[in-house]
Amino acid sequence: MRTYRQILFISCLLCLIPQFVHAQLQDERHNLAIGINGGVNLNSVSFTPNIKQTNFIAPEFGLTARYISEKYFKMICGIQVEVNYSQRGWKEVIEDGSNNTYHRAMNYVEVPLLAHLAFGKDQGNGARFILNLGPQVGFLIGEKEFYSDPSTWDTSNRPQGTDAQYGKFADKKFDYGIVGGGGVEIRTGIGHFLLEARYYFGLSDFYNNSKKDYFSRSAHSYIGGRLTYLFDLKK
Repeated sequence: MRTYRQILFISCLLCLIPQFVHAQLQDERHNLAIGINGGVNLNSVSFTPNIKQTNFIAPEFGLTARYISEKYFKMICGIQVEVNYSQRGWKEVIEDGSNNTYHRAMNYVEVPLLAHLAFGKDQGNGARFILNLGPQVGFLIGEKEFYSDPSTWDTSNRPQGTDAQYGKFADKKFDYGIVGGGGVEIRTGIGHFLLEARYYFGLSDFYNNSKKDYFSRSAHSYIGGRLTYLFDLKK
C-alpha cells in the first residue's frame, strides 16, 4: 500500500514536466503574477482502526506565485506554486455516554506545486474558469490536544477500545499527497481575484504503521475554500 501511494505521488509530479518544456508551444506566454491567499479547510483524518469524526474547521493562508507559459487552443496553461500555513487535525464524535470532547490541531507549512489550467478570456478584464492539480508536501511545525474537563475524562467505554491517539503526538513530521481544485478567476485593472474550492488527499501517515503499531493508517484529508489575490509582475 505504501509503494502504491508513492507511485501515485510521483506520477502526479511527473505530469508537471510538460509545463516546463518550451518546445512546440501553441501560443507562447510569459505572464508572471504573485500574491496572497487565505481560506478555511474542513479537516479530517483517515484512521485504521476507524475513529468517528466531524469536520474540524481551521484556517489556511499563504503566498502564491503563478507563471502562464502558453495558450493551447482555448486552454491557458501554466504552473502555480504556493507556500502556506495550514492548520489540520481532527475532531472526534464520542458516543460512549461520557460527554467527553476531543480535537487535535496540527500546524503545517505546506508547498503545493500545481499544473494550472484556465478556460475563458485570455487578455484584458473578465472571468475565466480555472483548474489546479498537482502534488503537495508539508512539514509539521507543531500540534496541540484539546480535551474536555480532565476530571471527567474517561476512555473505558470507547468504541473498539480505540484510545491510542490520546497523548500520542505525530511520529512523522513530513507529509505528502495530492491536491486539486477548481473555481473562477476575475481579472480586473487592479489584479486577479480567484475563488476556488480544493480537495487534499494525503498519501502519507503521521503515525508509524508497521505491524507492531496500533494504527495502520493515519492520513490527512480536507476540503477547502479559498480566495487568492494576484497582481502581474510580467504580462
